[in-house]
Amino acid sequence: MKIEVVPCNPLWPAQFESERLAIERSLGDIVVQAHHIGSTAVKGLAAKPIIDIILEVRSLEALDQAASALELMDYEAMGEFGISGRRYFRKGGSFRTHQIHAFKAGDPNIFRHLAFRDYLNHHPDVRREYQELKIRLATECNDDLDFYCDGKDAFVKHHEAKAIEWKNGMDASTR
Repeated sequence: MKIEVVPCNPLWPAQFESERLAIERSLGDIVVQAHHIGSTAVKGLAAKPIIDIILEVRSLEALDQAASALELMDYEAMGEFGISGRRYFRKGGSFRTHQIHAFKAGDPNIFRHLAFRDYLNHHPDVRREYQELKIRLATECNDDLDFYCDGKDAFVKHHEAKAIEWKNGMDASTR
């Protein structure tokens, strides 16, 4: 897979919205809610041009039974793909365009992803630092996805922890 980090594209939110509607039509009431996550969901952030979608589903078993509906939309079902309690689907093969990360509604991974997205949207210095890291890794990785992801890992984990703390503080202040 080619690792290319491109400037922020203002069409990414609309691409998410279009895909969200198609997924919800295909899966019906299995979907509780769909969210745009990942770098394409962060204003002003350069990203690999892949729309990441987190699906909150009422049941992983129901999703497993309906996976053929996503396959009709050209998604490839990958199972948990390294994260317990997740169902991962990818679209586009070597030229991936979309990824779905599905969890049962209430799974803490949902909050973690949303907190990190929101944190980057509200912290321009962290967003800029992350962008610089991603661009550097993309130029150094020779299209090695493991190298690229491993290079981001420490930064992401550090800032995910800060994001969760930040988001929990925000949620507490609105009660």
